[in-house]
Amino acid sequence: MSGRLLRLVCTAAVAAGTVLAPLPATAVPDPREPGQRPVAELLTDLQTLYRDAERATETYNATEEKLRKQRAEVDRLDSALARARLTLHDSRGAAGRLARQQYQNSTAISPYVRLLLAHDPQHALDEGHVIGQLARERAETVGRLVGSEKKSDGLARAARKALDTRLTLAARQKKDQDEVRQRLADVEKLLASLTPDQLTALAAFEKSDVDKAQQKLVTSGALGTDDREPSRSGDRALRYAVQQIGKPYEWGAEGPTTYDCSGLTSQAWDHAGTPIPRTSEEQWARLPRVPLDELRPGDLVVYFPEATHVALYLGAGQVVQAPRTGEKVQVSPVASYPILGAVRPDARPARESDGGQAPATDAR
Repeated sequence: MSGRLLRLVCTAAVAAGTVLAPLPATAVPDPREPGQRPVAELLTDLQTLYRDAERATETYNATEEKLRKQRAEVDRLDSALARARLTLHDSRGAAGRLARQQYQNSTAISPYVRLLLAHDPQHALDEGHVIGQLARERAETVGRLVGSEKKSDGLARAARKALDTRLTLAARQKKDQDEVRQRLADVEKLLASLTPDQLTALAAFEKSDVDKAQQKLVTSGALGTDDREPSRSGDRALRYAVQQIGKPYEWGAEGPTTYDCSGLTSQAWDHAGTPIPRTSEEQWARLPRVPLDELRPGDLVVYFPEATHVALYLGAGQVVQAPRTGEKVQVSPVASYPILGAVRPDARPARESDGGQAPATDAR
C-alpha cells in the first residue's frame, strides 16, 4: 500500500472511531425488563437482531439482483418479439402476393402437356425452367412464413414466462423488504428501551470484546506476515472503498452516497474493473478463496457461518467496511465479527481437482 493511501486510511480510521464486537451464540429473547438484565445479555440480543437484519438485507439484495436481470431479460424478449412480428408481417405479405399471382395465372393444363403441344419446344423448356425457379422461390417464401410464425410463437411464450417470473420476483422482493424493515424495527425497539448509561455500557463492552478477539487473532499468527502488497486491481478497489469512509450505511444501497456491506465491496471491485457478485453469500460462494495467512490488501473478508457480512482487507489487521444500520463506512479491526474466510476477486481460478476453491478458514 502506498504511503499516501496509508496516511489517508489512518486519518479516516481516527475519524470513524467506531468498532464492532464479535457476535456471541444466538440468544433467546429474555422476557425480563432491560434494566434487570446484564449488559452481556443485552449485547447478545442486540447483535443477534443486527445479524438477523443483515441476513434479511442480503436476502433482499439477492432478490433485487435477480429481479434486475429478469427486467433486462423481459426487455430483450420484448424487443426480439417486436422484430419477429415485423418479419412475420412481411412474410405474410409476400405469401399473400404469391397466392394472388398463383390464382391469376392458374390453368388446368399441366406443364408437361403444354410442352407436348408447344410450337417451339425449346421455348417451352426455357419457360419451364423459369416456372421451376418461380416454384422454388414460392417454396422459400412459404418456408420463411412458417419459420417466422414458429419463431414469433416461441418468443411470445418465452416473453409471457419471463414476465410471470418478473412478477413473482417483484412479489418476493416486497416480502423481503418487509422482512428487513421488521428486523430493523426490532433493533430500534430494543435500543429505545435502554437508558443512556446502558447504551454507554454496551459500547464499552462491545469494544472490549473486539479488542480481545483482535488480540487473540493477531497473536495466534493466523494472519501471517503483513508485508504483502495489493494487486493493481486490489489497490484500485481499496482506494475506492477508502474514499467512501464516513458515508452512512443503508440496507440495499450500492452508493454513491450510502452503502450496505456487500454494496461497498461489489462497487469497489466494479470500479477496479473486476465485477463481482452483488451479495456477500455469492461473493463467498463464487470467488476464489485464500487462507487468512495469505491475505493481501483488497481481498474480501467474509463473516458468519451464513456469509452474511463482508469487508475489504486494508492491511495491518484492519478492514474497510459498511458495518450496520446507524453506522458509517469505517476502518475496523478484522476480528470485528466471527470470520468465515477470505476471497480474492482477481485471483486466477484454482485447478478443478481442488474444486476451484481453497479451503475455508475460521479465525475464531
